[in-house]
Amino acid sequence: MSSLRNAIPRKAHKERAQPQARKRFGLLEKHKDYVARATAFHKKEETLRRLKEKAASRNPDEFYFGMIKSKTVNGVHRPQSEANKYTQEELLLMKTQDIGYILQKAQSEKKKIEKLTATLHSLDGRPSSKHIYFAEDREEAKEIRSRSSENKMASTSVDIPDYIKRKIASSYRELEARKNRANQLEKIHMDMALQKELQKKGRKRKLREDEIVCPTTKPVFKWRSERKR
Repeated sequence: MSSLRNAIPRKAHKERAQPQARKRFGLLEKHKDYVARATAFHKKEETLRRLKEKAASRNPDEFYFGMIKSKTVNGVHRPQSEANKYTQEELLLMKTQDIGYILQKAQSEKKKIEKLTATLHSLDGRPSSKHIYFAEDREEAKEIRSRSSENKMASTSVDIPDYIKRKIASSYRELEARKNRANQLEKIHMDMALQKELQKKGRKRKLREDEIVCPTTKPVFKWRSERKR
């Protein structure tokens, strides 16, 4: 009997849409939408109630570390400046550690460049060393030159697979990028070393343009000689 009841087509019950007169209010809110909105509203209401209760029961004489690290300006708490947080010796120590890290990275990049260059020489089939031939006369020299040119032509006429060519091109791009990175690290190392020297004690001054022998875009400093006691 139940199977016959399910075989009879039934009317599809659709949700009521927003009336035409209320189209300006958007879609008609369903019960599940109301439940989600009411839950969010009561959650915010409970948060505000707990914050108000916490503020009302707060002890104004309670100590916290923000009191000694901030000050009040026109009734607004502002943190104190930490510009002079470290001493001159601590700043020099941190600068030395930074310079050592940059120098280590630059040396690592140079080693990788050397290794990649040697690998590319082997992939291209280029000889890494030069052979010197000694000839007794001009005829023998011409013969040696012709044989070396034939060997070069034979080595270049070998068909290289496409995936090897793509690998070689990718390696050359990586080599160029690593060279640029090594140059940038060397410039950063020189700038940081100059800044470290400028932070040290001693009388120094910046040279004027007419005093510089070799013009450069970066400032040039001169330290005054002091007699050591």
